[in-house]
Amino acid sequence: MRLICLTLLLQFTIPAYANEYHRAAVDRAPKKIPDHIVITWSEDPTTTASVTWRTDTSISQAEGQIAEANASANFTTWARNETARTEKWKRNRLAAHFHSVTFKGLKPNTLYAYRVGSDKIWSSWYQFRTASAEPDEFTFIYLGDAQNNLLALWARAIRTAVLDAPHADFIIHAGDLVDYPNKDSDWHEWFESGNWIHAKIPSIPTPGNNEYSNYQDVSKRRLSVLWRPQFTLPENGPEGFTETTYYTDYQDARIISLNSNVRHKEQVPWLEQVLENNPNKWTFVTFHHPIFSAGGRANKDQREAWKPIFDKYAVDLVLQGHNHTYARGNNIGSGATVRDTTKGTVYVVSVSGPKQYRLKKDPWVTRGGENTQLYQIITVSGDTLHYRAMTAVGELYDAFDLVKQMDRPNKLIDRVPQTPERRTKNTLKKKNKDDKVY
Repeated sequence: MRLICLTLLLQFTIPAYANEYHRAAVDRAPKKIPDHIVITWSEDPTTTASVTWRTDTSISQAEGQIAEANASANFTTWARNETARTEKWKRNRLAAHFHSVTFKGLKPNTLYAYRVGSDKIWSSWYQFRTASAEPDEFTFIYLGDAQNNLLALWARAIRTAVLDAPHADFIIHAGDLVDYPNKDSDWHEWFESGNWIHAKIPSIPTPGNNEYSNYQDVSKRRLSVLWRPQFTLPENGPEGFTETTYYTDYQDARIISLNSNVRHKEQVPWLEQVLENNPNKWTFVTFHHPIFSAGGRANKDQREAWKPIFDKYAVDLVLQGHNHTYARGNNIGSGATVRDTTKGTVYVVSVSGPKQYRLKKDPWVTRGGENTQLYQIITVSGDTLHYRAMTAVGELYDAFDLVKQMDRPNKLIDRVPQTPERRTKNTLKKKNKDDKVY
């Protein structure tokens, strides 16, 4: 049975594979020079930034250097050093040191340059901007499941997204960043696919089922042994959900990550407290498993635990993954069969990687799609949110605006393009009856 795959010429250099769907990557041992560099926030984005990276075990003392960036190369003269925390990691024959540093005392809305390393072995200098202390306009990228064939096919999605939004302030990764949670080669592909993007644009990741081992047995389900060593995230979540359930405030928005893989009800008291004591104008929630499905994979228990809280506190936007399709729609009333016009939450399910499932068009869905890699660009400007879903080749697929209204639900303005919904049957045709559509 032949495999028919549709590939497009990219403007990026991607390592060639004899078969783009073949998982040919092997564990790449770390070296003295830093790799897997990723910038995140573990504290206040206006005055801090956290960076995590990897080396071989010969590097036991590492540090980061940071300075205000300017057009002259001598900005490095004013760089200050911060000692890194180092954690040893070993699995099978692969060993590494993971290093992390949190730069503190930074100025709001200021461009900084940093590098990481030790002695005479350093990374490049990477630039990032701290958040403004005022509610200024900002833009972020939202990506659904990356999961597999990362270098071969997911890379084009994240790279095109950054070409489209080069000044994005952060990226939300809605789970299933990789296929195998404890496989270093998978994570290496994820880091190589984003490369300098991960080092420049802060990531807000939430774990998916593929970030857990033994997922089919709830009692044995365990978070990836690489999750916490390689991401430095807020530790402001409920007990037992460290660096998986957390929140970050960014310029009049509260971004909340929930862990949809385990113990939904245990997160409710914390979630209610975080929403009740939310001083921000906008609220975004991200988690992996959707509470409304577009592929016959709804999660009733999760919906019953979390949706009443979203309704009560008028969450603006819920960003999800897992279904390997695209779906966007409004809140749903009881029974999940009719639209709830009294609440303003918009729910989105998306996928950025090549693994695709079939779409089941449920009543809640305004715009759906399948067999399509996507990225989303969201801009918040005062009382208005602009949302665009783009295909991996940079074509507009879905769009809407949300406008804040005093003491009423958000006004939703649909801006769906005239192009037909993308389905497997109209996007990839079989040449022969025995051909398999990936």
